[in-house]
Amino acid sequence: MIEAAFSSLFHFIYQFIFVGFFPLFGTVGLGYIAWKLWVHYVQQDFISGIDFVLLEITPPRDVVRSPKAMELFISNALYHWSMKGGLEEYWQGAVWFWFSLEIASIDGQVHFYVRTPSRVRGLIETQMYAQYPQSQIREVKDYTLGVDEITPKSAWNGWGCEFQLFDHQAFPLKTYVDFGLDKDPDEEYKVDPISSVIELFGSLKKGEQMWMQIIITPMKKEYHTKGTWFGRHDWPAESLIQLRKKLEPYTNTRTNVLTGHEGLEIRAPKFMDNVIVATSAKTGKLGFETGIRVMYVAKKEVFDMNNRRNLRMIFRQYARPDCNRLERKNSTQADAYGGIFLIGKKKIMLLANRMLTEYRERCFFHEPLRQRLLNQSTIRWPLSSMFPWPAYFHSKTFVLNTEELATLWHFPGQILKVPTLERIESKEASPPTNLPI
Repeated sequence: MIEAAFSSLFHFIYQFIFVGFFPLFGTVGLGYIAWKLWVHYVQQDFISGIDFVLLEITPPRDVVRSPKAMELFISNALYHWSMKGGLEEYWQGAVWFWFSLEIASIDGQVHFYVRTPSRVRGLIETQMYAQYPQSQIREVKDYTLGVDEITPKSAWNGWGCEFQLFDHQAFPLKTYVDFGLDKDPDEEYKVDPISSVIELFGSLKKGEQMWMQIIITPMKKEYHTKGTWFGRHDWPAESLIQLRKKLEPYTNTRTNVLTGHEGLEIRAPKFMDNVIVATSAKTGKLGFETGIRVMYVAKKEVFDMNNRRNLRMIFRQYARPDCNRLERKNSTQADAYGGIFLIGKKKIMLLANRMLTEYRERCFFHEPLRQRLLNQSTIRWPLSSMFPWPAYFHSKTFVLNTEELATLWHFPGQILKVPTLERIESKEASPPTNLPI
């Protein structure tokens, strides 16, 4: 009798779940997958039609302006925020433009580059000339094509990594304002962090190359508002939430003895004042979703392992111990997937060659499907490193505002006289308007 009851109950559950609901859930699940694949397909089709150009910016001989000028360039020329309709976004696959701010050293010769869609090249040039009238801009061939591949049989060896923020993106890095460059001090008193980068890049020997790219697009990500079904908020509001979380240990509930009303009282210690001010200042400027990648490549006979450490250590100067700092991620080395199971030399070169491809494609947004499906977030450790073809790195993006970006990428002042940094040696000026014709 009991067995018959259990058998009937099991049959009812089987019919209810697998016969009744499984087709519905299966249809919804397959529809969701098909929708995601469609959006990915139309976006990749749209992206394939974007013509990118690489512009080399040769700075003027005498750069007397503060990095504020570069901040204005980034705000005016690179912040392409626009509303996309449903037809544009889901049928045409329209995406927001992204740009790459780059510094590269080829055999010790340092160059500044901007990679941009050709449609907005004119805006890039006019805004650069507006801030640096004596600079020169020209279209050049992609310098990464000089390194064909990184394999055991090729002539090249390489190392690269990406960077992520140590703490939440609400908390800023050290910027040129913290270095006092917003006050336009005399050249001999300037402490400019870009000088360390240029000096390192300019110290390379023949056969060595060092690259840095900062890939940006306007920040459009929205966050779910707690306590609502469909409420959303932007990154400045999320930054305020994160700041409140950091202040929770210093927050208490107080009751007004006269009215009986309860309220929050925040008694933050003095050292938290800088955090509050800096976080508020960051949200007061335009924010970009950002990815940072660096590479050191060299002929195998001159490859210097020390340059790996040198390249990542120059980013420590942007650390604010009370707020945030950059830390490396996805390094192409033996402990790429953790320090317990180290990978061999063959896999290390495979990872370096992958990073070369990702650097060349300026890949941080709208990644290929293989990279989305077969990365570290889907193939977990320890499986991520066990197969002959290890899992792809999962790139991390974060928000930097215009002030932080201008700190990382701007022209050095007059005090830095690196012979390997190409500059315009003579000033160019327009002729007087009153010349006789």
